[in-house]
Amino acid sequence: MQTIDLIQFTEKFNLPDQAIDVNDIPWVPTHGEEDGVWFKPIRFDLTTGSWIHISKFEAKKGNARHRHTGGTVLAYTLQGSWRYLERDWIAKPGTLVYEPPGDVHTLVVDGEEDMITLFYLSGVIEYFDEAGNVVKQDDVFYRMKKYYDYCEQNNISIKNLIY
Repeated sequence: MQTIDLIQFTEKFNLPDQAIDVNDIPWVPTHGEEDGVWFKPIRFDLTTGSWIHISKFEAKKGNARHRHTGGTVLAYTLQGSWRYLERDWIAKPGTLVYEPPGDVHTLVVDGEEDMITLFYLSGVIEYFDEAGNVVKQDDVFYRMKKYYDYCEQNNISIKNLIY
């Protein structure tokens, strides 16, 4: 039996690389056109339940109080600034935010400029009402369906972002 070296072995089983032009991906309304929050999906990893997207929040908009379960969240701010009501820091361009699993917070954009941030997420996002009850959940399948539905409704070509 012939043995192969590690490089050949890796090449045999490795997934191909991919360069994604985010300009070819539409801004998808996260919850509805009127909420002023959109996302551009970049990757859906169905084996880990993680996804990567770019979020855009209009100035003076925000997100409901929510909790991330099942994994870490990383966020890198590209434009504008944002913060969590429950924290003292402000994320501005060049800021990397780490959120541990289970973190509960409320995202707000206080400034006059729209916020654009690259997010890496995994697990489930649980959204709360004022009484602390979970009223909505968001995960890799929810985001993937939003992207597919939006593209189909607007006759936009769907990019293969699943791995």
